[in-house]
Amino acid sequence: MDAVDWILDAAPLVAGLIGVLVGAVAIGAFRWSEREQHTVPPQPEPELDDGLVRTLAVLRSAAVVLDAQDRVVRASPPAHALGVVRDGRLVHASMRDMVADVRRDGVIRDEELDVPRGPVGPSRLLLQVRVAQVTPDHLLLLAEDLTQARRLEAVRRDFVVNVSHELKTPVGALSLLAETVQDAADDPEAVRRFSARMRSEAARLSALVHEIIELSRLQVAGALEDAEEVVVDDVVQEAVDRARTAADAKSVRIVSGGDPGVVVIGDRNLLVTAVRNLLDNAVAYSPAGTRVNVGVRRRGDLVEVAVVDEGVGIDAADQERVFERFYRVDPARSRDTGGTGLGLSIVKHVAADHGGDVSVWSQPGRGSTFTLRLPVATPAAAPAAPDAPTTPAASADARTSTSPSRPGPATTPTRSST
Repeated sequence: MDAVDWILDAAPLVAGLIGVLVGAVAIGAFRWSEREQHTVPPQPEPELDDGLVRTLAVLRSAAVVLDAQDRVVRASPPAHALGVVRDGRLVHASMRDMVADVRRDGVIRDEELDVPRGPVGPSRLLLQVRVAQVTPDHLLLLAEDLTQARRLEAVRRDFVVNVSHELKTPVGALSLLAETVQDAADDPEAVRRFSARMRSEAARLSALVHEIIELSRLQVAGALEDAEEVVVDDVVQEAVDRARTAADAKSVRIVSGGDPGVVVIGDRNLLVTAVRNLLDNAVAYSPAGTRVNVGVRRRGDLVEVAVVDEGVGIDAADQERVFERFYRVDPARSRDTGGTGLGLSIVKHVAADHGGDVSVWSQPGRGSTFTLRLPVATPAAAPAAPDAPTTPAASADARTSTSPSRPGPATTPTRSST
């Protein structure tokens, strides 16, 4: 009876507790429902138009699409390659400023920007940047790389300036000498002396015009349309024959030799011109009574034609520039030797057009080695045996030397011209 009485006495208290819990749950449910009615659900990020996406996919320019918070939502591979985008943001402050201006007034911005290529290093890019609003929430940034185009434009401009300067010198000299000859008509000795100078300047002018035409021809497509099999021995022999007159005048002996019967595919006349220019350069910078060697050596699928002199040599700082047009290591000496500054540049272009290259090894006072490398017409059946380590630029040196630091000979010369 006592237990029954206790339960009956506690029933009102339990009922009250249950009522409180039910009321609390009801109030909580009401407030949650009210809050849900007044809460705005998050809006999805606006999608890019399919047409815009397809357009961006075919653009060659660096293309970047930014959302309302200036986050990158799409960027083309060139945008990453040029360093325009990194970690989902525009890298350059100048581009971010253009974006801010467009967001402010909606006016398309188009500017030329000079920006660093990367976070370190001195390399820079010249970019044509255009920013426009493409949707209410998206901006499009396009960047066109103008670096190479401007560099080529500068090269062409310098070429024209240099050609004008080089032509002006012999033309002016001819005009002055002609006037002097006219005034000295009664002095046969003066007429002969000035006439000889006129012939020299005319020859210099003719050589310059010829090399300018040759270089221009090499710089256009299709320079090797008439390519054929060419025997390297024949090329070397003809080049030696053409260089013999200048060599004899300085008592410089030309020695040639090497691996016989190597054949390349190319233009015989251009190859003769290239080797002849190397020989002329070697003779011009060699002291009287010295020797210039031409060595031919096959190395696997390549043939190397090395022209070695015992001349004044070239400083390391100048070696990287000797193949530039009109560049002269010693301008005063070039004027004395009649050099135009185009010979080595022509060699470089001929080598490139034949799928090869040209390099130089030199030390001041110890001479120079210019090596022309070309692919052979018939690839080697098996890899060539490894040679002893040598300096790359002297791998086809044709001159035996007693100095251990001078590149060793590639072949034993068998023919000579005195």
